[in-house]
Amino acid sequence: PDGKAIAVGLEDGTISLHDVENGKLLRSLKSHTVAVVSLNWEEDGQVIKDDSVNNSTYEDRTSRFFPPAPRVPRMPGLAPGDTGFMDDSDDSFRELSNSSYQRFNILCSGDKDGSICFSIFGIFPIGKINIHNLSIPTPYATEPATCRLSHASISKIALSKDLCHLIVMCSGELNHDEVESAERQLGVHGCHCLLLDTSIFWKRKNELHQVAQQASNIEDLIEVIRSSLSVMSKQWSDAMHTFREKFDSLSSLIIDHGLDSSPQEEFLSLLGGARTSPPVHQFLVNSLGESGVKRVSKVVCGAGKELQHVVLDHLQPAAEIIGFRMGELRGLSRWRTRFQGIGLDETLINNATEKSGILLVQVERFMRVLSSVVQQFSNFFNWLLKCIKLLNQEPSDQLLPYNSELVVIFLKFLYDQDPVMPFLELSEVDIEPDMETLQRVKELVHFGGFSDCDFLRRTLAEEFKQMESSFKEAFLMPFTTISRKMLCKDVLPLFALPSSAASVSVSVPISVTYYKDASTSVSSYQTYEHGFIDYISFQIPGDSSSNIANCIGISRRFMHSLSNSSIEESASLEAVLLSVPDGYHCVDLSLYKEGQIVLLLNETTSASECSGESCMMIVQADDLPFVSIPRSGCINTWNLDQLKDSVMHLRLENEKVRNIPHSVVAPLAVSASRGVACVFAARKRALVYILDEDEDDVSDSE
Repeated sequence: PDGKAIAVGLEDGTISLHDVENGKLLRSLKSHTVAVVSLNWEEDGQVIKDDSVNNSTYEDRTSRFFPPAPRVPRMPGLAPGDTGFMDDSDDSFRELSNSSYQRFNILCSGDKDGSICFSIFGIFPIGKINIHNLSIPTPYATEPATCRLSHASISKIALSKDLCHLIVMCSGELNHDEVESAERQLGVHGCHCLLLDTSIFWKRKNELHQVAQQASNIEDLIEVIRSSLSVMSKQWSDAMHTFREKFDSLSSLIIDHGLDSSPQEEFLSLLGGARTSPPVHQFLVNSLGESGVKRVSKVVCGAGKELQHVVLDHLQPAAEIIGFRMGELRGLSRWRTRFQGIGLDETLINNATEKSGILLVQVERFMRVLSSVVQQFSNFFNWLLKCIKLLNQEPSDQLLPYNSELVVIFLKFLYDQDPVMPFLELSEVDIEPDMETLQRVKELVHFGGFSDCDFLRRTLAEEFKQMESSFKEAFLMPFTTISRKMLCKDVLPLFALPSSAASVSVSVPISVTYYKDASTSVSSYQTYEHGFIDYISFQIPGDSSSNIANCIGISRRFMHSLSNSSIEESASLEAVLLSVPDGYHCVDLSLYKEGQIVLLLNETTSASECSGESCMMIVQADDLPFVSIPRSGCINTWNLDQLKDSVMHLRLENEKVRNIPHSVVAPLAVSASRGVACVFAARKRALVYILDEDEDDVSDSE
C-alpha cells in the first residue's frame, strides 16, 4: 500500500514480495498449496483527526538496547547476489520488516481451491479460511437458515478500507445445509458475492500490530540463525575434509611398513622422545612437509576464526534480540484483557521465551567448545612444525611454542573425533553432561532457572530446532483464533452460469472498490465500520444462462444492506446494468477515483485478435440510474434478473472515449494512485495508458 513493495501470486501457491525500485526478492511466503488467483493488499484507511479518539500507539523498544539486527551471513566463496539474499548495501528488506512506523495493513490472497490467507504487513500470517467451509446465512429468509458453497472458485477478493469487511467474488453452487445429498445436486451454478466479517482486524489492530511487529522480526532473525548454522556447517565440514585428506595417508603408510599401531600411537611415541618410526618420518618429511602443515593449519584455524566471526556478528546478536523480543511478547501475553482475545497464549509464550534463553546458553557453550578445539588444533600444528624442522635438521627457534599436554589431549580426543560438527547438525546422539553440572542446573530451577534441564544433552542445532518449533506453536494460536472469528455475514447471488462452467474456472472482468461515504462522520468504531461504500463491477459472460449477457453489472451498498432489520428496510442495495456498445466486448473494467468507471473494450471481429481496434471508456457512476433491489431469502434468486427491463445502453458518442488502434488483452496491473495506469500487452508490446488527473485526457507511453 505504500508503494515500496509489490506482491506477486504464483501458480505453485507462493507469494513473492519484490522491491518495486529494483525488482529484488524481499520475501517469499508459501501460503498456499495451489495457484494464487487473487491478491488484495489494503492498509488501514482511518485518518485520526480527533485527539480524543483512543488510538494507543506502540513503540518498538528494541533499538534502544540493541544495534541494528544482523543480516544473513554470506556463504564463503560466493559473489554478492549469488546467495539469493539481499546485499549488505540494500535496506529494502529492513524497510519491509520495520513495521514500527507503517500503517497497519493486511495482505489477502485467494487460491483456486477456495482458500483465503491473511498476512499482516504481507509477511506475518494471521488467518486462513476456505469458502467451501463457510456457513453462509440467508438473513432474509422467513426462518433462520444457512447454506454452503460447492464446486466454488474465487474470482476476486477485496478488503474494505476500514478492514471490517471482505468481499469475495466467486462462482459455484449454493445449497441449503438442510438439503439432502440427493437434492444437493439441484443447486444452480452461478456467480455469487460473499460478505465476510473481518472486523477483528479493526477492533484489535493495535494488538495485532504489536504481535506482528515482534513476531515478524523474530522470524527474520530465525532465518539469520538458520543461515548462520548452514554457513558454519559448510565451513567446518570443508576444513575437516582438508585435514582428513592430508592425515589419512599416514594410516596407509603405517600398514605398508607392516606395523599394527595407530597414527595417534605413532605421534605419542614421537612426542615421548622415542625413535621416529619410518612411516611417521616419511609422512612428515615427504608427504606432509612444512608447507603442507602450514596450509592445513591455515584452513582449519581460519575456519575456526570464521565460525567465531559468524557467531559474534550474526548468530549471537540474532539470538539476543530474539530473547528480548520474546520477553516483550511475554509481557503482552500477561495483559489478558487485550491480548487473550487474539490468541496470545501466556503458557506458550513462556515456553518459547525459555527456549530462546536456552539457545543463548547453547551459543555460549558452543563458543567454548569451538575456542578449545581451535586452540588445540593450533597447538598440534605448532608441534608438527617443530618436529619437521628437527627431522630436517633445520633451526626451529623462530617457531611458536607448543604445550605437550595439549598435544596429548588432542591425540586422545580430537585427532579422529570432531566435537564441533555435532553442534551444527541434527543428531540422534545425545551429549552426556557431567553430573555436577546437571545437578546445579536442576537446583537453579527453584530460583527461576530453566525448567527444561535436558538441554544439556542437546546440541546447538537441536536447540534451534526446538526453539523454532516452540515459536511456531505460540504463533499458531493467534492464527487459529483470528481464523475462527472471520465469519460470513451475507451472500448475494448475482447471475447464473451455464452448467458447463461448473468444471472450469470462470474468468470475467471484476472490480471491487470502496469509496468513502461523505455523509458519514467517523468518531467511533460503530460509525467508522460503515464509513465506506462498496462498488462491485463485473461483466456478465456472453454465455450466461440469463438474458442479460454482454452487460456490465454495478452494485453498491452490498455490505450495508445487511444492517437493516427487516425486509421492508433492506432496499439499500442498489445496482445498474450497462449494455456494452454494439460491436464491442469488455476486456477489463476498473473503478477509478470517486465515481468513475473505466472500461477497456475490444472491437468484435471474426479475424485474428490483433487486427481489431479497441477503446477506453470513462463512465460517471453518479450519472448512472441505480435501482434499489429488494433482497430475497431464496438462494437461487438471481438479483440482477430484476434489472433486465431497465438496462442502460452505453454509446460511444455519449461517453468520454479514447480510441486505441489495436486490440488489447486484460491489464497485468491497474493502479489509481496517480491517475490510472493500465499495463497490458498487444502486438508483442507492453504499453502503459495513463489518464491525466488534471485534463481528464488519456495518454499512452510504450
